[in-house]
This record gives sequence, C-alpha cells and structure tokens, in this order.
Amino acid sequence: MQKIIPVTDRKMKLDYIHSFNEFGENIIRLYDFDKALAIKFRQAIIDTIISNKTGLNLMDLDFIEVVNCNLVLRLWKEDEGISTSNNKTFYCDLTLETFEKMIQLLEPFCTKETRGYQYLYDIDNPTDFLFSPTGSSGIEED
Repeated sequence: MQKIIPVTDRKMKLDYIHSFNEFGENIIRLYDFDKALAIKFRQAIIDTIISNKTGLNLMDLDFIEVVNCNLVLRLWKEDEGISTSNNKTFYCDLTLETFEKMIQLLEPFCTKETRGYQYLYDIDNPTDFLFSPTGSSGIEED
C-alpha cells in the first residue's frame, strides 16, 4: 500500500544560528512548516536513512529552502550529533536507533498542526537540532 503524502507549495526553512545563548551553543533549525511538510520530512528520513541506509542531504529535498547552511543526515556507528568545519555545511551523524527515535519525535507534528517544538536529538554537543513550525523555542533570535 502506497502512502499518500499531501501536496503543498510551501517550503520549510533550514538555517544556522551561531552562539544563540550565554553558553555559546548553536542551533540548526528546520522551521516555518505545516503538518504536510512535517510528513514529507519524516517520510524522507524513513525512505532514505532507515530503509535504504543512505545519507540524506537536506539541500536535495525540494520542500526545504536552505537559508544560510546545508545539513546532511548520515548513519554513523555512534551518536556524534551535528558538526561542521566551515559553518556552512553541517553533518548530523547518528545511529540507526537514534534516527528511529527521531521518527517518533516527529510524529506529533505529522498528526496535527501545532505551534510546539522539538529538539531532534539529546546529545552533549555544541549544536542542537531544532524542529519548530514557528521557528521558536525561547532562543534569543525569536
């Protein structure tokens, strides 16, 4: 049975915010989306990473507008989180189990419209991964 994915002209946005708090932490955020886009993002992770065991370059997804960075999601032997060498191209290296948990964290955004937010992994890393329809989570840029 084929899954039906809603069609929308809207694009979610991907950006990087450097040193957003007093601890010097950074955020990669996916924001400005609705339920239909959340479903497309979740399905892209399922199809590419979980089913095919390959990396997912978010720049290649036609429903994501890259604002000031790119993010590549990759399967890794350990949960490393997000890293970069140039603050433009970022790599999110996680285990299959953590990507499967990420699918569960995305589920509430796929079942109803919400103004909530979710960090997509819980790793001690200087760069967090925020998923937020409004773009907010109490970060200073809000």
